[in-house]
Amino acid sequence: MAEERWDVVVVGAGLSGLSAAQMLRKRNAGLRVLVLEAKGRVGGRTLVEELPAAHGVDTWDMGGQWVDSMCSFVHSVKVYFHPLASVLLKYPWSLDKTVSVEEPMKTPNAQQLDSTTLQAYMDQHVWTTELMEELSLCSRTVFGMEPSQMSFLYFLMYSAAAGGVMRLLETTPGSAQEFKVKGGAQQLSERLVEQVGVENVRLGDAVTAICEEDGVKVKTASGAVSCKAVIVTCPPHMAAQIQYQPPLPLERQRLTQCMPVGHMTKFIITYPSAFWKQKGFSGEIVARPGEDCPFAVTFDASTPRGSPALVGFIAGVQRKKCKNIEDGRKVVIKERERYRGGVRDWSKEEYNGGCPVNVMVPGMLTYYHPALRKPCGRIHWAGTETATQWCGYLSGAVQAGRRAALEVLSGVCPSALSEDELRAARARSNRVPAHLAESWNRRSSRTASRIFFSLAVTVGVLSVGGALFWAMPERGRNWMDQVSVLLQRKGV
Repeated sequence: MAEERWDVVVVGAGLSGLSAAQMLRKRNAGLRVLVLEAKGRVGGRTLVEELPAAHGVDTWDMGGQWVDSMCSFVHSVKVYFHPLASVLLKYPWSLDKTVSVEEPMKTPNAQQLDSTTLQAYMDQHVWTTELMEELSLCSRTVFGMEPSQMSFLYFLMYSAAAGGVMRLLETTPGSAQEFKVKGGAQQLSERLVEQVGVENVRLGDAVTAICEEDGVKVKTASGAVSCKAVIVTCPPHMAAQIQYQPPLPLERQRLTQCMPVGHMTKFIITYPSAFWKQKGFSGEIVARPGEDCPFAVTFDASTPRGSPALVGFIAGVQRKKCKNIEDGRKVVIKERERYRGGVRDWSKEEYNGGCPVNVMVPGMLTYYHPALRKPCGRIHWAGTETATQWCGYLSGAVQAGRRAALEVLSGVCPSALSEDELRAARARSNRVPAHLAESWNRRSSRTASRIFFSLAVTVGVLSVGGALFWAMPERGRNWMDQVSVLLQRKGV
C-alpha cells in the first residue's frame, strides 16, 4: 500500500490544531492538510455534555468555557456570546508589567524570580490576608496547582500574557471570564472542522512517532503518512510521549519533562430554580484556604435557556478529598436529593492527563523557555501553552495555532504571506525555510580551527564533569546537562 502524502500534518484536533489547519487552508486552499487526533472527538480540553435540568435537558461546558477578547474569531465561526457579571475585588499588582512574555528570561532579576515559588514570594512580600487568599485562589483555579508548585516568574509571565493578575480572576470586560459561548465552547472546534473539511480530520488515530529525514514521516496507530512539515499542538507532557527521530534537542526534552500539568475537577450542579438570584446573590463563592470546603470557587452557570446551575472547581490540596468522581459528588453537596449535574475529573481524561494547563517549576523558565516555541527542524509547536497572549486559555490556543501555521507557510508556501508576516515568521522560527533546506543541508563544514576548539572544549567539559560525577554524582550529572545545552546553543 502506497504511503499517504500530505503537505502539512497537524497533531491534535483541539482549538489550537484546528485553528492552525484553518489558517493553512485559508492562505492556500491547495495545501493538503491532515489533522490527526488520538481521541474519538474534536475539541481537546473543551467538552460539552447534556445534563438533566429544571426544564428537561440542557448543555454545559465540562472543560474550557470562558472567552475574552477573541470576539472576532468567535464571530468568524458563527457562535455567540453569553455575558457574565463581576463581583470580585480588585487589588493593585504591577510586577507582571515588567515581564516580557516572549522573552521572560530578560526580565530584571529573572533568575531570582524564577528560582523561587509563588508561595515563597507571597510569604516574603504579601502583607494582607486578602491578597494572600486571592493569589492562592488564583493558583488553584487558574493552574490547578498550589502556589508552592510553580515558578514565580512563570506566574508573572502567564499573568502578563493576560494583561494582569486580576484579569485572570475577574468577569469584567476584557477579563478571562468575560463571556461564555452559547451552546458550549466545543462548538468552536466543530465549526472549524467544517471549514477545514471533515475528510481532512482523522479521529482515534494517535501519533506515536515523528521521523525527519528527507521529509517528515508521521507514524500513527494505524500506519504512517509523509509530509513537508508537522505542527504538534498537544500539551507538552503529551508531546513528550511521542518518539522523535532524530531526538529533539536537549533543551526541548528537558522542557517537556519539567512542565507538569495541573489537576482539576470541574462540576456542574443544576437546580429547580436560581435561589441565589432570588435572594440577591451572584452565585459566586470563594473558599478561603484552610476552610473545610471541598471546592475553591463557584460561578453562576445558568444557561441562555434559563436552566439554573452553578459551576465549580476542585483543585490543589482540595482534590485530596476526592479520590474518584463519586467522592467528588459527595463532598460538593451532601443533600443528594437536590443534586443533579455532572463531574469531570480531567486528570483521568485519556490523552490529557490533567487540566487546565502545564506550568514551569522553579529554575526552568530562564534556562529552557526559548525551546517552548522554537521549531525543531520541520516540527513546529503550538497549543495554548506556547501563546504570548492569553496563555492557557482558548484565545491563546487560537493565537498559537495561527502563529505556527504562519511559520510553516514561511517555509512551504512563502508567497501566501505578506512581507511583514514572512519576516516575523522566519525570525521566530530562526531557521532556513523548507524551500532552501537542500542548500542548508549542503552547507560547508566548520573550519579546522573551530573543530579543534570544539574538541578541546568537549574534552575539558568531560574531564571536569567526570570529576564532579564521581565526587558528587547528582551535581555532576546536572552540571553536565547544563553545559551540554550551552554547547548546543553556541553550536559547538
